[in-house]
Amino acid sequence: MATFLGINLFALSGQLLVGLINGSFYALLSLGLAIIFGLLKIINFAQGAMYMLGAFFAWMALNYMGINYWAALILVPIVIGCIAILIERFLIRPIAGEDHLYSLLLTFGIALVLQGVFTHLFGSSGLPYKIPAELSGGTKLPFMYLPNYRAWIIVISLIVCGSTWWVIEKTKLGAYLRAGTENPQLMQGFGINVPLITTLTFGFGVALAGFAGVLAAPVYSVSPDMGSSVLIVVFAIVVIGGMGSIGGAILTGLLMGVVEGLTKFFYPEASATVIFLVMVIVLLIKPAGLFGKEA
Repeated sequence: MATFLGINLFALSGQLLVGLINGSFYALLSLGLAIIFGLLKIINFAQGAMYMLGAFFAWMALNYMGINYWAALILVPIVIGCIAILIERFLIRPIAGEDHLYSLLLTFGIALVLQGVFTHLFGSSGLPYKIPAELSGGTKLPFMYLPNYRAWIIVISLIVCGSTWWVIEKTKLGAYLRAGTENPQLMQGFGINVPLITTLTFGFGVALAGFAGVLAAPVYSVSPDMGSSVLIVVFAIVVIGGMGSIGGAILTGLLMGVVEGLTKFFYPEASATVIFLVMVIVLLIKPAGLFGKEA
């Protein structure tokens, strides 16, 4: 058994891997929330429910329609994004000029309805989703065994998060998105369809949750409460990174996953609360968050 300073390196590496996997999901979900709040000023409490919906749609696509994992990875986020577009157009847009509390309560209600419907239809126990054959097995590393699917989650999450950050921060499309939300009257004067940009941005932010749900289906049990159990943690991560900070959401999501994994190894009793403890400390020192801008 490999040890260093009395630390079991195999066990530590395993927890770090779990932390990176959780951090990958945190990063995707936090990124979606940060896009929606940072660009649209909408507090989307249905993000966790859309994550759950993505996992269930992948499961139903496989078991009822024979659609495999790879097709679901593309189709399910599109379907989730279309559902989000309908929600934004017919439910959120009518209250767009109201206080943020209205969108929070509305999306929270949507989340409760979706969770209740899927609990009624499928029960509260988890449903299995098989890992695709191409990603089964694993690789033997010096201090751990790395399952291929876990490695895939980390890699694809980094690619999606990095690409999204680059598009929003470094391209002309991203400039249009930021300008359209900061000064919609001016952009409309230039002939830009700001309501369409708003709708598509909301749809994309929610589609990221659907994408994360498909990734999560083979790892976690597909259950109606899988979204609610992660949502509060993701909101805490967004606050730590800075509300609306795109890069902050990605980096903080990954970092908090690693911190959570290390805490499970060294002091398991605190693993469920360590992220919230970090949030309190960060807010006391820097209320705008690690990467947020002071008002």
